[in-house]
Amino acid sequence: MALAFVLGAPLAVSPAAAAETVAGAAVPADTPTRVLDPRTLTNMEQLLDAIADRRVVFVGESHDRYEDHLNQLKVIQGLQARGKEVAIGMEFFQQPYQSVVDAYINGAIDEAAFLRQTEYFDRWRYDYRLYRPILQFAREHQIPVIALNLDSALTKRVGEVGIDGLDPQERSRVPTEIDRSDTAYQERVKAVFDQHPMPDKKSFERFIEVQLLWDEGMAERAARYLQEHPNRTLVVLAGAGHLEYGQGIPKRLLRRQPVSAVSLLNANQRELDPAAADYLLFPRPVDLPQSGMLGVMLNPEVGDQGVEIQGFSEDSGAKAAGVKEGDRIVRVGEQPVSTYADIRIALIDALPGRRVPVEVLRKPLIGADEMLIFDVELR
Repeated sequence: MALAFVLGAPLAVSPAAAAETVAGAAVPADTPTRVLDPRTLTNMEQLLDAIADRRVVFVGESHDRYEDHLNQLKVIQGLQARGKEVAIGMEFFQQPYQSVVDAYINGAIDEAAFLRQTEYFDRWRYDYRLYRPILQFAREHQIPVIALNLDSALTKRVGEVGIDGLDPQERSRVPTEIDRSDTAYQERVKAVFDQHPMPDKKSFERFIEVQLLWDEGMAERAARYLQEHPNRTLVVLAGAGHLEYGQGIPKRLLRRQPVSAVSLLNANQRELDPAAADYLLFPRPVDLPQSGMLGVMLNPEVGDQGVEIQGFSEDSGAKAAGVKEGDRIVRVGEQPVSTYADIRIALIDALPGRRVPVEVLRKPLIGADEMLIFDVELR
């Protein structure tokens, strides 16, 4: 029975009356409250002790949150310290580039070659420094890194014509099993789709086919690795949307390889739902140090020489130094430039305030081309 208090004495009231405030405004009759007992909170070391016997550890992320990647590294380090033979499955590299990933981990190529040959800055684009500590640790300790994702050209093609529209060669690269039966998965994908509405039903059908292709493709690759390496513990690093509620990669991997698994997600940016993951993490935010930038907008088309400047940011060090739209950057510091990736690699460790020489090719309206060098302060 609901109770109201008048002059300190309890008075029984009807449910209808209880649904009103003194001012007469209705309030919800059912307001469930979840309670977290802080005495149950644990730490990473205790967590790692509890999960060290699992064959697969899924660690989700928001791609641009540095604290998520630092926790991923802690999981890898902690499992290795507990005697596990660890391998790392990464969403961020595509399967056709596995040999390049292997070459970097084995020390056969350097970081710059690794980034160029995996086409990292074209195919992923998130600041590489977010993942750098994980990859450097893997290289130092010879931990296998598995490129999980399908070729983006294939998923793009499915977005255009659907799986049924693929030609036989393209179909041969599609996972052999695609489970469409999970209605909860479809509803979750639909909620994401509705945030970016497209004009027709076919658009959603293509959208969910791409999501299925991503999740089934990564699950199939991970399952094959587990089958081929029965003594390895696989740590799968992927966006939280591919892991939450077990509906994306986890369910599809376990369908292929029924092994022991556990999932970890950052809880700071989500509702506290115990169904979302086996463990919810509460890391303190950590900012990646700001990177020095030229402040230019570039033409994505590769030309004969350098990379063309199409515009400038509001606070552009390059513009302040005298660089103009239409100039083609051919060198940054000691790094020759022929692609966007070359610029990113040249500045990967540069901090704001540093001055770097930037060489450009300028084509005047009249006269011969000019090679000019500008002293640019990174912003």
